[in-house]
Amino acid sequence: MNKKEKKYLTTGEFAKLCKVNKQTLFYYDQIGLLSPVMKNEKGYRLYSIHQIELFFVIDLLKDIGMSLNDIQQYMQNKSPENFLTLMYQKREEIKKKRQEIEAKEKMIEAKIALMEEAQHLDFQTVTLKNLPEAALYLSRNIENVSNEEFVEVVSDFINELNVHHLDTGYPIGVITKREHVLKGEYSNYSYLYIEQPTPKAGHPYFTAVKGVFLIGYHVGDEKTIHNTYKRLLSEMERRNMVLGDYVYEEYIYDTVVKDNKEHYVTKIMLQCIPK
Repeated sequence: MNKKEKKYLTTGEFAKLCKVNKQTLFYYDQIGLLSPVMKNEKGYRLYSIHQIELFFVIDLLKDIGMSLNDIQQYMQNKSPENFLTLMYQKREEIKKKRQEIEAKEKMIEAKIALMEEAQHLDFQTVTLKNLPEAALYLSRNIENVSNEEFVEVVSDFINELNVHHLDTGYPIGVITKREHVLKGEYSNYSYLYIEQPTPKAGHPYFTAVKGVFLIGYHVGDEKTIHNTYKRLLSEMERRNMVLGDYVYEEYIYDTVVKDNKEHYVTKIMLQCIPK
């Protein structure tokens, strides 16, 4: 055989190089996406080595979510300019997906860290801690709202987190003002919030005041939380301190990890000021 004779690959050989089965190549041929360059005298389909790159591009486009129909549309209008346009477009799509995946990874890391920490907590203890300054993204004010309005605010807040990519994996908490806590209105919250470890530009944030906080835990649902507040306020009085401007609540264990409300755990952080 003449060494300069052009070499062709059978369907089986081409499929092996592309790491697919022959049926995939038959289907691509059937829909006009990738057809053999010729058939020999015995009717066998033959592919050129140069078609491997075309197959790899098709495979790449499939992997990044492009439909066969859209790939066909490109194949019917091939040109260097159209190829570059397609590659630029797919590069931007991949960048966006990578950012979304990285954001989800950070959310998962935050949830892992919080849950691992929770497993080592004694929910019966009350501690005094210095908490650092934190940036919080807030909902609109929810003081004295009806149950229907509260549900609407929660829905809007969650939608804002999704639209603006502000869900950091931290729990959604509530802020209650001093005046309501001292009146015993422990569920008359002022705002929903979620912590923002790396605040994004272009959004308003509330700065949680750093300082001394009395931290305790309520086990059970909201119907008995008043007992825990009374215990914490008594402990604050015993330590010769008064309540600061705000109280923060966050779920430690909720419906994600517990079936019964009686087993829910709420972290309560009361800002403290020495008398």
